[in-house]
Amino acid sequence: MLGPVILAASRSDRMRRLISAAPVTKQVVDRFIPGEGVDDIVPVVEELTAAGLEVTLDVVGEDITRPEQATGARDAYLELIDRLGELELGERAEMSVKLSLFGQALPSPTTALNRGPSGPAARFHGGHELALANVRPVVEAAAAIGTTVTLDAEDHTTLDSMFAIHEELRRDFPQTGCVIQAYLFRTEADARRLAANGSRVRLVKGAYKEPASVAHQQKTEIDKAYVRTLKILMDGEGYPMIGSHDPRLISIAQELAHRAGRKLDEYEFQMLYGIRTDEHHRLAAEGHRMRVYTAYGTDWYGYFMRRLAEKPANLRFFVRSMISKG
Repeated sequence: MLGPVILAASRSDRMRRLISAAPVTKQVVDRFIPGEGVDDIVPVVEELTAAGLEVTLDVVGEDITRPEQATGARDAYLELIDRLGELELGERAEMSVKLSLFGQALPSPTTALNRGPSGPAARFHGGHELALANVRPVVEAAAAIGTTVTLDAEDHTTLDSMFAIHEELRRDFPQTGCVIQAYLFRTEADARRLAANGSRVRLVKGAYKEPASVAHQQKTEIDKAYVRTLKILMDGEGYPMIGSHDPRLISIAQELAHRAGRKLDEYEFQMLYGIRTDEHHRLAAEGHRMRVYTAYGTDWYGYFMRRLAEKPANLRFFVRSMISKG
């Protein structure tokens, strides 16, 4: 029941100021976000990959208000790619991007007419073209060092634009991935489309406050939808990426992969940095590809609040830390 409350707080400037000012916040944030800049994150990448893990890196931030901030986000990723190129890790270190950080949600005086991912023409307002223009050089630079980019899913109002950008990028960079969210009613149809064309698809439960008109609200229904969608991906031609910390869903994913005849390198698990670290190493030791979603940056608030909302244990950890420092 607290999840929706926390997600609402993630959009509150007052709560942002209150939580950011709490003395204990940095200690807890560091559990999920291990640095603010590239110099902080490179040693983390080296440590994780040396332990047999893979990484996907996210420069946190999403609520931008000016085009120059979107350009700054592009440049931050290009700086990251330069450093990853020096490590020569290839696809073991990829990147995840939120198109809102690249300007997708910014208003625009013009309206671009684009062809949507499922065929009919669709009209995208605001910063759709700006986001595409900013993310393309990042995807191109990633390909030049032998790695790739995954487009994160955000709230449901942004998804048609995200999928259209994904389709456009895959024309030149077919390894570009995307994320789908099990709690949305539309997701099984999206999975069927994506599984048929060789995409790299990360399946997550979903971490935004969505209305009952578009998304399942109960955990049991979300879990069932996750399994149905994962079966579609495993039976398809694409590369499934299982984004979950749930032991039961991880076990089900292994069984579905076995039934589909998939080898260990034909799918992967993904978990967040700082959550169930022992499980990261267990799966890697069993021969699975295990990728750690690792965020860094200074604009951490929205990302941090969604981590609290996703799992009661994360919130309990935060509250205990505040009490122990009180």
